[in-house]
Amino acid sequence: MNNFWKKANFKGHLLTAISYMIPIVCGAGFIIAIGMAFGGKAQDALVMGEFDFFQAMATLGGKALGLLPVIISTGIAFSIAGKPGIAPGFVTGLASVAISAGFIGGILGGYIAGWLAFAVLKYVKVPSWAKGLMPTLIVPFLASLASGLIMVYIIGTPVAWFTTWLTNVLTSMNGASNLIFGLVLGVLSIVDFGGPINKTAFAFALTLQAQGINGPVTALQLTNTATPIGFGFAYLVAKLLRKNIYTRDEVETLKSAVPMGVVNIVEGSIPIVMNDIVRGVVAAGMGGAVEGAILMTLSDGKGATVPFGGFLMLPTMGAKWWVGLLAIAGNVFVTGVVYAIIKKNVPLDATLADEANVKEEDDLNLDDIQVM
Repeated sequence: MNNFWKKANFKGHLLTAISYMIPIVCGAGFIIAIGMAFGGKAQDALVMGEFDFFQAMATLGGKALGLLPVIISTGIAFSIAGKPGIAPGFVTGLASVAISAGFIGGILGGYIAGWLAFAVLKYVKVPSWAKGLMPTLIVPFLASLASGLIMVYIIGTPVAWFTTWLTNVLTSMNGASNLIFGLVLGVLSIVDFGGPINKTAFAFALTLQAQGINGPVTALQLTNTATPIGFGFAYLVAKLLRKNIYTRDEVETLKSAVPMGVVNIVEGSIPIVMNDIVRGVVAAGMGGAVEGAILMTLSDGKGATVPFGGFLMLPTMGAKWWVGLLAIAGNVFVTGVVYAIIKKNVPLDATLADEANVKEEDDLNLDDIQVM
């Protein structure tokens, strides 16, 4: 059984697909966030002469995000079967959308489409003259037809029922339930800084957002936004405590990591964390827990209507925008204070060594360099 799971590589294919999907989420998320921040609303259709620029942006972003089940299905199928899996994954993803199986349906459909495409490639034998048609016609036709019909007639309805049940359970949560859910989600969002745990939590949050539950994905993304800023705030707190917690190189890293955090990119803080993994993860996890708890509790589980954008997500929260801002502030404060307190002092000679190295680089005379 263990050998089967290893060969099936469920996690690997899912993470690959999510990696392909993230740029689309980021691009579409920024488009819809900017459009909605300036008063645009997504339209069912863009009729010439009946929409303005920001409505066009909101609609374009919204339509792209509405196809996330198709994107994840296509990505998984491609990861399993290569290029021949693209068409079956695409068709099955569309079937998932059509039957309201949502993001979960897209994930399951991607596996089915990919494995069917792989099976056709491996087991369907054709004459030598037709081998050139396998990747472009035979595999897409057979695998698309089979996986699409399986989605429509077999797995689509149960998945839609499960998704509805999960939506009802999460919608009914309040008070202490939202607090605990927010704590857990905030920690899972940041403990591996964009790694497999973060991506898995992201897939789960997108599944919920597809059903109109926006709080989880907002909690996750605002954690990614606040954490790099929190490490920047730790620098100021450490100065007040008369501590030196960063080397010169780390200070330079912060100069790019903090602006990256503002626009929802957490990976800029990875070099900081890698120099002290345990303390970095502890501080970020505590900040994420506070942020998730604040957001899920005070917003009653509601959040931004877009899954990406950093501070640009806040206007899409409507009257609850201040909850998002408070959650970010809470995360920044906790991450910064905790990290400044638990981080060990960087020895002064290490800092001086950094400065000496920089001085040597500054004093380097290019005329002394000879190319033999």
